[in-house]
This record gives sequence, C-alpha cells and structure tokens, in this order.
Amino acid sequence: MLIIFYIVSAVLIGGAIGVITARNPVHAALYLVFCFFNSAILWLLMQAEFLAIVLVLVYVGAVMVLFLFVLMMLDVNVAAVREGFTRYAPIGALVAALVVFEIGSVVWVKSMGMDLTTRVPALPEGYSNTRALGELLYTEYLYPFELAAVILLVAIVAAIVLTMRHRTGLKTQDASRQVAVRAKDRIRVVKMASVNEEGKEQT
Repeated sequence: MLIIFYIVSAVLIGGAIGVITARNPVHAALYLVFCFFNSAILWLLMQAEFLAIVLVLVYVGAVMVLFLFVLMMLDVNVAAVREGFTRYAPIGALVAALVVFEIGSVVWVKSMGMDLTTRVPALPEGYSNTRALGELLYTEYLYPFELAAVILLVAIVAAIVLTMRHRTGLKTQDASRQVAVRAKDRIRVVKMASVNEEGKEQT
C-alpha cells in the first residue's frame, strides 16, 4: 500500500508540474484532469470512496469539461499570458519552498520516531463512509446542506440573468421566429432559360 502511495504521489507531482509548464492552455487543463484522477486514487487509499468519486464526477466530469470548452472557444493569446509569468515567479518560488519545508518537516518528525498524529481507530467490518456521510448530511446537517443548494441555485440563476441581460449592440436570437420560418419566406425560385458557352439561349 505504501509503495502504491509513493508511486501515485510521484505521478501526481509530475502532472502538477505539467500543469504549470505546459505552453498550450488545453494541455494544461488535460494535465489538471490527470492530477484529479491521481488525487482520487489517493482518496481511495485513505478509504474515502465517496470523496474520490465526487472528485472525479464533479471536478473532472463538470468543472474541467467546462474549462476545456471555454479554452477551446476563446482565442487565448498565449504570448500575453506568458508575459506575466516571470513577474510572479518569485512569489511562486516562495510558496513552493514553504510547501517543501512543511513536507520535509513532517518526514523528519516521522523519521525521528515522534508520531504527533492521532491514531485512527480501526473501522468495523462492513462500515461504509459513504453511508455515514449521507446520514450526517440528511439528518444533522440537513438545513446547511439545503441552504448551500439554494445558494448555488441563486448563483446559477444570477449568472443566466447577467448573461441574457439587454445590452446595446448585442446580437440576440429569437427562437420562436427561427422555428416559425417557412421555406417560401426565405427562398425564391427563379426560372430562366439555360444558355450555352457562347451566351446563346438553349431550348
């Protein structure tokens, strides 16, 4: 199990490096999808099946597909995006060094034999964290769960309203007029005599 964890973690780090070094934004998004799948494997190793499947379904199945559609539809100027990379490089290097220091300190503490974490008790046979999470969501945390759903619904409606609001110079489509179009209103068939290469009419 530990070997699988190290292998998946190494692949995940490689995918994360690919996200920030890819020159094509679409390739960077695909690298991010790859990172999400590897993160789901780590969740499975920690026996968090529900979080793993939610990560795949929500982030890979919805969010990243939306990102890919937006990136493919927009004409992204890669050169202009790359211009600000060096400006933020020192901050990125500082954050990366801080993360490496934190991970190194945890590894050093573990190597010294000092276990500062609380041992997780063994789960009984047949235990399902998905069922336990569902029972908590729909019993103890039912009202916060419903409130979050209402907030998301309001956000979706607000985004649609802002997109469809009337703006000057905006070309809109009238679906009812498009459906009601008839061929005779759009096409006029004109009969004319055929001519040969010399311009003479043929019977």
